[in-house]
Amino acid sequence: MPRVIFLKLAPQKTISTLEWSLNMSYQINQADLDSLRRQFNGQVIGTNDPEYDEARTIFNAMIDRRPGVIAQCAHIDDVVRAVQFGRERGLELAVRGGGHSVAGNALTDGGLVIDLRRMNAVSVDPDARAAVVGGGATMSHLDLATGLYGLATTGGRVSTTGVGGFTLGGGSGWLDRKFGLACDNLLSVELVTADGSIVVASEDENPELFWALHGGGGNFGVATSFTFQLHALPSVTAALLLWRPEAGPDVLRAYRDFMASAPDEIGGGLIYVTGPAEPFVPAHLVDKLTLAVLVVYAGREAEAREVAASLLALGHEGELIAEMPYAELQCMLDDPPGYRNYWSAEYLDALPDEAIDRFCTRANDMIVPSASQHVLFPQGGAVGRGPVHYPLPWRHAPWVVHPFGLWLDPADDERARRWAHDIRADLKPWSSGAVYLNFIGNEGEDRLKAGFGRENYARLAKVKTQYDPENLFHLNHNIKPA
Repeated sequence: MPRVIFLKLAPQKTISTLEWSLNMSYQINQADLDSLRRQFNGQVIGTNDPEYDEARTIFNAMIDRRPGVIAQCAHIDDVVRAVQFGRERGLELAVRGGGHSVAGNALTDGGLVIDLRRMNAVSVDPDARAAVVGGGATMSHLDLATGLYGLATTGGRVSTTGVGGFTLGGGSGWLDRKFGLACDNLLSVELVTADGSIVVASEDENPELFWALHGGGGNFGVATSFTFQLHALPSVTAALLLWRPEAGPDVLRAYRDFMASAPDEIGGGLIYVTGPAEPFVPAHLVDKLTLAVLVVYAGREAEAREVAASLLALGHEGELIAEMPYAELQCMLDDPPGYRNYWSAEYLDALPDEAIDRFCTRANDMIVPSASQHVLFPQGGAVGRGPVHYPLPWRHAPWVVHPFGLWLDPADDERARRWAHDIRADLKPWSSGAVYLNFIGNEGEDRLKAGFGRENYARLAKVKTQYDPENLFHLNHNIKPA
């Protein structure tokens, strides 16, 4: 029998989707806060509390929403109580893990934020090569804990990304060609659903829900813990090679040909960036548009140099090559908070010379200097060979273009959005049509369904109807109940 645990709570008022959507003007008063605090183990933060502004700050500085209350949960009982509190009052609910959603889905205006960041514990079983990870953990929490045992699983490409949203969206990272997507390594998920029940989903328990959690995002409840399969990984090698931007077409052609036969141990990408003021960066590239190839090798430096010999012979002008713990690699491209963000993506079935030329030319429209990145990631390997039945049609494309805009001046907002959409339009002739939803914001219903595939979307909608028929959890790439 599926294992479903019900906490004994007060009788719950049922509020229809229409009722709570019309109740957005409800004002949370002091009596409400006091009531929630009395039954809460974590911290309840109201709009007048000194911690409020810091607690509502997320990765994308363009998002400035003011929740009515932020419930920083200490364990799963708090999550259940927060869900009940929001339902009883018809409040819009947002769920916060890492807070990296470009659309700002971790916040709501006037509603309730279920903040999981205190639930960040990671427990590793080195014999079983498995880890149980709290729903509010970041990649840093996960990677540091597993690294103590020379183990790892696919994580995001920066250490501050939340494990929960990353995994529920599919989970593409530096190690995915070797170990598959993050969700491919899921053994089970524990979550609180809209009716306040605690459900465990795995291949054996609630298997249809488990299927939906491989890419379906936060549509079905609040994920409070994940169990992952781990893999042996004593160290990784990172090679960051730099060129002047005009070398782009030739370097990218060589990189395309290299990746066509690269072993699964090779990850990374080709990225146009602003040259940072670092010792390994030539002076003429500092604060200028710079072409970079990042090679991530799941293994020792000597092996990496041998495998990547053809790239190392292309005449780069700057380099950083080092063997390091995986957790250290994860911090290499971390960006501090405070940037304005806009991202998008296009998945490509092919990368002919014309597509390469268009990609390289469009890099000139990127805001420089800034923290923006004009990215081309390879897929293939274990990503392409992964389970075909999950709702992740984008996994079969060999390449993904990812304009990743981060800048400071609000005057650049329109320019950054235009650059992202122009590169997508440039490469549309080679597009697979599918898209990894973690790489985009709100781009409309068609893009949403392209992220799942239309047949998968219909099946996901049935799962949504079973676990969240009133669409309580809708601040996400939203699947509407059937």
